[in-house]
Amino acid sequence: MLAMACVLAVVVSALYGWRSGWFAKTSHNNHASTYSTGNDIPRQLERGQVPKADLSPAGKARRMVQAMDMRTRVGQLVMAPLTPETDPSSLASLIADRHVGSVLIIGNWNAGTASVRSAVDRLQGYAAAGNKLIVATDQEGGYVQHLSGPGFDQIPTAVEQGTMTEDQLQQSASIWGSQLASAGINVDLAPVLGTVTVNRASNAPIGALARDFGLDSAGNADHGMAFVRGMRGANIESAIKHYPGLGSVSGNTDFTTDGIIDTTTTLDGPEVNAFDSVIRQTNPAMVMMALATYQAIDPNDPAVFSSTMIDGHIRHDLNYNGVVISDSMSAAALSNYSPADLGVKLVDAGGDLACVGETDYVEPILDGLSARADADPAFAAKVTQAATRVMTLKITMGLA
Repeated sequence: MLAMACVLAVVVSALYGWRSGWFAKTSHNNHASTYSTGNDIPRQLERGQVPKADLSPAGKARRMVQAMDMRTRVGQLVMAPLTPETDPSSLASLIADRHVGSVLIIGNWNAGTASVRSAVDRLQGYAAAGNKLIVATDQEGGYVQHLSGPGFDQIPTAVEQGTMTEDQLQQSASIWGSQLASAGINVDLAPVLGTVTVNRASNAPIGALARDFGLDSAGNADHGMAFVRGMRGANIESAIKHYPGLGSVSGNTDFTTDGIIDTTTTLDGPEVNAFDSVIRQTNPAMVMMALATYQAIDPNDPAVFSSTMIDGHIRHDLNYNGVVISDSMSAAALSNYSPADLGVKLVDAGGDLACVGETDYVEPILDGLSARADADPAFAAKVTQAATRVMTLKITMGLA
């Protein structure tokens, strides 16, 4: 009986060994994948599966940017201007050949929505299929409203907007946004979130022009959120500006290099918190950097070139992955810099999109970015990252 039991045990073991693939594995050690058992097949397929493509806007953007050459990536980092006195064909080569991916509609466009739409449609016709233009304008209200005439409301100053309830402002912003959309605009370079801390009349860029909401920093933040949400409800994205605020300087960076050093604003202060709150709670499409210098934050560089503010605080501390755009690179505040260095310094600090108010600056900025990317692989990687953020926005907006 004992012998028979032993024989049966050997037979059962052999059968189990054959079924489990033990013999196949031991006798064909070099061909394990050929003789894998049923239990091994799922593991083999799992190892051989093709990973699913990342279908998020960021994933699609990464694939699109990887397919671009460096010249095309660089083009996505520049916003070229168009005035009403200039024919859209003047930008045809910049868009088609230099791959400029954004346009700023600037100046006194007073012939209404149809006129703006005609120009924008022509501009979009120069862009590559599947990669259309971001088209932005400054439509804050009051003294800063570039588009007017039939189809556009006369928007009240931001100070007047500050007297509205947040719900009223959101509803009004949605109406103003629908008017922009009818004209082909897709980004409003607004609202201004600066908090004026000095005498309003002496604060040339903001207070003297009633460009802020006229409230304390918390009130400015709440009204800024309402504005962003109202615009978004009309499929218009916003650029909050001018980070970290121009409410404590006397000079207007558009026109002077004097009086543009802020000595009081700090990263942990209420003025900056107004911006940070809007970023955290509404994730605006763009954050526009000021051209002033902030001694208590980064005394060495204006905000637009400050890695402390952009890479350190906005990207790292706030985890903001949207587009960081400059104020106008052709403004007087940056007149001491070579045009070829402007885009380079922005991107090197973690920024993405060089907004340009004068057409003569566009090609030098493009050339400067390309030359630096060709010479410096680390900088080329920053260009790729910036282009990916811009393309992520375009995909989110349905432009790519």
